[in-house]
Amino acid sequence: MGALMLQGTGSDVGKSVLVAGLCRAFANRGLRVLPFKPQNMSNNAAVTVDGGEIGRAQALQALACRAEPHTDMNPVLLKPQADHTSQLIVHGRVRGTLGGGNFRAKRGTLLPEVLESWARLRAQCDIVVVEGAGSPAEINLRAGDIANMGFARAANVPVVLVGDIDRGGVIAAIVGTRAVLDPADAAMIQGFIINKFRGDSALFEDGYRQIEALAGWRGFGVVPWLAASAHLPSEDAVVLERHARHAAGTIRIACPILPRIANFDDLDPLKAESAVQLVMVPPGQPIPADCALVVLPGSKATIADMAAMRQQGWDIDILAHHRRGGRILGICGGYQMLGRRILDPHGIEGPDRAIDGLGLLDVETVLKQDKALRRVRGQALGQPFEGYEMHMGETAGPDCNRPFAMIYDGRTDGACSANGQVMGSYVHGALGGTALRGALLAALGVDSDGADHPASVDAALDAIAEGLETHLDVDALLACAQGAARI
Repeated sequence: MGALMLQGTGSDVGKSVLVAGLCRAFANRGLRVLPFKPQNMSNNAAVTVDGGEIGRAQALQALACRAEPHTDMNPVLLKPQADHTSQLIVHGRVRGTLGGGNFRAKRGTLLPEVLESWARLRAQCDIVVVEGAGSPAEINLRAGDIANMGFARAANVPVVLVGDIDRGGVIAAIVGTRAVLDPADAAMIQGFIINKFRGDSALFEDGYRQIEALAGWRGFGVVPWLAASAHLPSEDAVVLERHARHAAGTIRIACPILPRIANFDDLDPLKAESAVQLVMVPPGQPIPADCALVVLPGSKATIADMAAMRQQGWDIDILAHHRRGGRILGICGGYQMLGRRILDPHGIEGPDRAIDGLGLLDVETVLKQDKALRRVRGQALGQPFEGYEMHMGETAGPDCNRPFAMIYDGRTDGACSANGQVMGSYVHGALGGTALRGALLAALGVDSDGADHPASVDAALDAIAEGLETHLDVDALLACAQGAARI
């Protein structure tokens, strides 16, 4: 059974997309492929077939493999919920809260559980494609590491280093990584990939050869900027401000970028609609007064994000939008913020035990210690949908008698105001369905393009795989993964 691990010279160098693309390329060659990330840090997560949660990127990579997401694909997940604390998820289940200090002491003890998941995956497929986290050059974090070289050496997995040329300094980034690594760690690296190249790659030929000479590693190719990656869900919230593009549209839909925003890929299907100009509102900017709909997204720390919303003055913008007759949709944490009050009697999110919400729905939320994790199917706005729930709160009140959705297992979901102007739901991913998204846009006075969002994501994965087959030496990468060559 083969394996290959992509590590990066830093964060956001494109590892997740390259892993997804290689997974699809190998799968298109008829191989049984599965993805793996030993340790992830993200508030964008997905519910798995075995009833747990993993990072959104690993769920996408499973799709690239044409496999069901499983908790073994991401055995350790950290979900930041404050500046210095994260919720710890192990094998898909909450195991407590960690601070920066105690996680560094804790993570080494998690390696056996990481290797248990690894062994189970290895037994099910021909090749596992592994994604690292951050960079192995962060040698101050090497002791107890389970995300990069600590895992690679424990599992004896060959590594390919990814450098991002778009941010500049890629020669120094790759050669510098070689310089600071422990010799035994450096020996795991079989070569490098240059990613996100714009223009004529022939102009970089000299630089490419200089990296090979200075680092002593071979290059596997130069990947151009892959336009199809824009159709894939993002996992890291830093892309929201850095890569925001506001295309023209008939109507504006606005979403504030909360400090602990979660599962913001809920908005991707709206962003793809030609009639919609999706405005992701960064801190320091007002919510546009002319928007037709304000979406309050998911949050990993609802009380803290509700306080941040008031600090930004977004609560004033939203209430003014409501007075003008504008529509509001809250998803998960955003739904909780629409109510009268949010209570945290167990201190799940931190020291603040309660906060007033926007009061636009007559409901109240109590945060619970048990997390709801389930895939759901139902009907909302008269249309069928599929999605998932991932929350630690229970919401009740008179407006729940007007639910947003009927779940096919007999439950109801969410709440609506008497005039339907304000809606809240715990269901993520529901707008990926063509029918429900079309009904929502029709209520805003525009027509949907009717695009099949899951199909567009799948087509993007095929396009990325085709690009990698063209620009990378995929045969050599495959030989490296299978252990047929050690370059």
